[in-house]
Amino acid sequence: MTTTMPEVHKSAPTSDKPLRVRRGGGVMSSTGLYIATGVAALLFLVPFYILVRNALSTDAEITGETWKLFPTDIQWGNISELFSDETVPFGQSLWNSAVVATLHTAGILLVCSLAGYGLARIPYKHANKIFYAVLGTLMVPTAVTFVPSFVLVSSLGWVDSYRGLIIPGLFSGFTCFLFRQYFLGFPKELEEAARVDGLGYWGAYWRVVVPNSLNFFAAIATITFIQGWNSFLWPLVIGQDPSAWTVQVALSSYMTNQTVNFHLIFMATAISILPLVFVFLFLQRWLVQGIAQTGIKG
Repeated sequence: MTTTMPEVHKSAPTSDKPLRVRRGGGVMSSTGLYIATGVAALLFLVPFYILVRNALSTDAEITGETWKLFPTDIQWGNISELFSDETVPFGQSLWNSAVVATLHTAGILLVCSLAGYGLARIPYKHANKIFYAVLGTLMVPTAVTFVPSFVLVSSLGWVDSYRGLIIPGLFSGFTCFLFRQYFLGFPKELEEAARVDGLGYWGAYWRVVVPNSLNFFAAIATITFIQGWNSFLWPLVIGQDPSAWTVQVALSSYMTNQTVNFHLIFMATAISILPLVFVFLFLQRWLVQGIAQTGIKG
């Protein structure tokens, strides 16, 4: 008796090479993207080139009819002239802006984050009413509250002082709104675990919420610092003495009805933007993540 062996079907040989998917115009599209990005970067850098070029030039070269890519003789002395000008204490103005912007940013982060956390987490029957009242402040133009704020600050004797420059701006309804919306998306499980360990609302906020929200805090801090550094109208009114000027007020003093010091304006502007560049570079990683991440999803 003979038995027949079952036929073994040979499968098609398999290849270990990954399957390549062809995308039409991949190289051309990437090249076009790089070209467009390069052109956009050059256009973005043109104002900075003009700023640095004019900062190291004389007034005659800045206002001359012919344009040169680089000044004939680089005027490094413009830097010493800027800081030695007795009529405009530019060095003191830089220090004032640094103090005001730093304390303003720290105060905004503390006050608005606590307010936003309280509105988002602490149960209170009037929480919604308070939140709507905060939103109502966004509908009031700044010009309406400008004069009453100045009268109050003047009556307290805070003119020409850091208190008058910083304290009136320590609360922002919009920043409070952003923190509240962010904390509403924060996972409650982390806070519940903190309460099991015996922490209250303040302990949960400071030891759990803040360390896990550094990206969002960095994004708000960067925006707030830039806003505080570039503020002009309120420091102009409060800082009546040159020793209380901020850098933006000092910049405006180089342009009067009688004279315009072009080389000092450009040099002062170039130096005044350096702190903003350093802050942005230092917080860039956290800034991008904070903007992209509006809340932590568990």
